[in-house]
Amino acid sequence: MNLGILLERAGRSFPDRPAVVHGDTVWATYGEMAPRVAVLAAAFRDRFGLAPGDRIGLFMTNCPHFVEVFQAALHGGYVALPINNKLHEKELAYILSDADAALVVVTEDLAEAAAAAVSATGGKTPIVVVGSKDYAVLLAGDGMAMAERAPRDLAWLFYTSGTTGNPKGAMLSHRSLWDMVLTYFVDVDDVPANGHAIHAAPMSHGSGFYGLPHLARAAAQVVPESGGFEAAEIYHLIERLPQVTMFAAPTMVKRLIDYPADSDTRNLRTVTYGGGPMYVADAKRAFDRLGPKLVQIYGQGESPMTITVLPRGDIADTSHPRYEERLASAGYAQSVVEVRVADAGDNALPTGEIGEILVRGDVIMEGYWNRPEESAAALRGGWLHTGDMGAFDADGYLTLKDRSKDMIISGGSNIYPREIEEVLLRHPDVAECAVVGRPHAEWGEEVVAFVAPVSGHAIDTAELDRLCLDNIARFKRPKVWRVADALPKNNYGKIVKRELRNWLENETD
Repeated sequence: MNLGILLERAGRSFPDRPAVVHGDTVWATYGEMAPRVAVLAAAFRDRFGLAPGDRIGLFMTNCPHFVEVFQAALHGGYVALPINNKLHEKELAYILSDADAALVVVTEDLAEAAAAAVSATGGKTPIVVVGSKDYAVLLAGDGMAMAERAPRDLAWLFYTSGTTGNPKGAMLSHRSLWDMVLTYFVDVDDVPANGHAIHAAPMSHGSGFYGLPHLARAAAQVVPESGGFEAAEIYHLIERLPQVTMFAAPTMVKRLIDYPADSDTRNLRTVTYGGGPMYVADAKRAFDRLGPKLVQIYGQGESPMTITVLPRGDIADTSHPRYEERLASAGYAQSVVEVRVADAGDNALPTGEIGEILVRGDVIMEGYWNRPEESAAALRGGWLHTGDMGAFDADGYLTLKDRSKDMIISGGSNIYPREIEEVLLRHPDVAECAVVGRPHAEWGEEVVAFVAPVSGHAIDTAELDRLCLDNIARFKRPKVWRVADALPKNNYGKIVKRELRNWLENETD
């Protein structure tokens, strides 16, 4: 069950449909793309000696070539190894070495960094630059038949962000990605034949995952000319292309709705957001600006895009008596998984109680690459232990509290930073915020709030303190305030609390 059959079928049955659009110009049809992929897969085998199961690194800025290289990896039975293109060359070197990559394909802007990374690993991994003369040579030969793969053979080796140490490679099988594709249609959205999926978020991550359901319907993959997220460009594409969908981090949705122009969004079908829950105030603003086109998903690389879903109907149902609570939740379990909130002994907890979120189903990873002990720990008892904390309501809607490592224990009480952050963001002067704990001699930990002001505004921490006292228990309110122009973020737009904790550790009087 090689997942590459999706492209092969599209090329045979829908050869005239656009497969990849660059900006608003068709880059390749499915009839053109399918044979190119077969030729590229054969070239990887014949020129570089790749065999099924070998890893191909994709260290690329979003571009049309990403689609054909990824599909060539599937077609040849190799394992796609998409790598965040914002990583430092030392981080890239670690992943290439850890995965024992047989080949790395890069865009020209990243060739120098890739060469330095390969050199640091011993210099044995071949590098191919897309669009180069060498790449053109690879496309000049004959194609190969699609490699046979078993359901549990690896298709995508997804490296986690490494927030608690070196990143780990989550092993995603063909079966896992099949399940993700099918549950997209059941739980997230349908894809019409003339659909266009804009890849403004990194294709090495969630946007790349959601390219697969669109491929299953022979819809078009759209790569912005900028290679990333520019609000003006996104609105231009929405106006030019029909049935537009996109996957976005909450920070990207916020930038989209903050864009001042009054743009025509009639062609926008769906914005699926994930990578972290959106704050309620931002979700309301997004609904007001874009209409009933928002879907929230919660997932991890270990369960790709497939833990819970908050569908557009719930986000649009403003008359529901618990509307705000649902908007603050991550929704209910997706169709291909079971989800449990459990105590330290992995026992299911009753409604309303907070515990670790556990997930099981065929969509879950096979384990971590070359890490049997960590795999056994993460998958003990047949459940993926996410490390996220949450609680179910009576209707089965899951509210995320925080990563277990982000929970603050002060005076013996558990404090969840997100609850405090939701309150702080109600203040009109606060653009963004993050709450962390730091050691305290008497209480164990104390609550520290980092806040960044809206441009042109000033932060009055006394007002924020009163806001907290009016809305949450006194023991939860921040005891220490830090004001910054902006908070540190990773390449997916998430605030990096590790850097804030490091700053506090190094803080002097």
